[in-house]
Amino acid sequence: MKNSRALAMLAIAMLAGLAAVVFASRWLVQTSSGATVPVAVAANDINLGEPLNEAMVRTVNWPRDSVPPGAFATPRSLDGRVVRVGLTHGEPVLEAKLAPVGTKGGLSAVIGEGRRAITVRVNDVVGVAGFALPGNFVDVIVNTQQTDGAVKRADNQESISKIVLEKILVLAVAQQVNRDDTAPKVVNAVTLEVTPEQAEKLDLARSVGTLSLVLRNQVDRDTGSTGGATKQTLLDEKTPAPVNAPAPAAPKVVHVKYAAHQEAKRDCIGVLSGVTGSQECF
Repeated sequence: MKNSRALAMLAIAMLAGLAAVVFASRWLVQTSSGATVPVAVAANDINLGEPLNEAMVRTVNWPRDSVPPGAFATPRSLDGRVVRVGLTHGEPVLEAKLAPVGTKGGLSAVIGEGRRAITVRVNDVVGVAGFALPGNFVDVIVNTQQTDGAVKRADNQESISKIVLEKILVLAVAQQVNRDDTAPKVVNAVTLEVTPEQAEKLDLARSVGTLSLVLRNQVDRDTGSTGGATKQTLLDEKTPAPVNAPAPAAPKVVHVKYAAHQEAKRDCIGVLSGVTGSQECF
């Protein structure tokens, strides 16, 4: 009798525990489903400038309270959009990382508003041994000839190296725009992002001299003003003082004084000829 009662109590306890587990699991599912929302993320690594399609994006459940601003809920809403920055696997696709609607894929999609892209020819030295990669910042130096003085003669010129542009973004090297690759690449062309005014200066600089790129720190925002390097500043030569020509002597004023001379006395005689008379002096 006691054993049957104990078995009955055990069965009731097991049923109650099972019911509690079922209700608890349902509550957790309902609570978790209400606390998350779908967010579109990159299904694989995506390079900047690539147009998106539904196969490149998938959705994951994201905590409702930590959804990043500009996130998308469905992959369909991203069809045809172009990414301006590279995306890694599982990274949320945000509006701030996309080019405006209607932008076509390619390098033009990553050019900033009001900016231009210009390509300059480089070699392994000018291109900083291949370390000037997309996403880096460089300064541009031009080496040219400057005329010393007001007289423009061929023998009156000297070489000068001068920084003409500072903190210029490298958009691409050759045809590569991937900013995740950190391996150096020796290429023959580098594309830079500049303003229209900087594009004019850069085009003039490469026509009057040779260009060099100077790699700078990513977070360095300081700009320096230099006078350029010449042979005299390189060798610490002092500029000779100009030799002043002697001033021309002031013209001497000559005063001329005229003196009146008395007429010399002469001997005179009277001459009578007929009824007329005259006077002869000698």
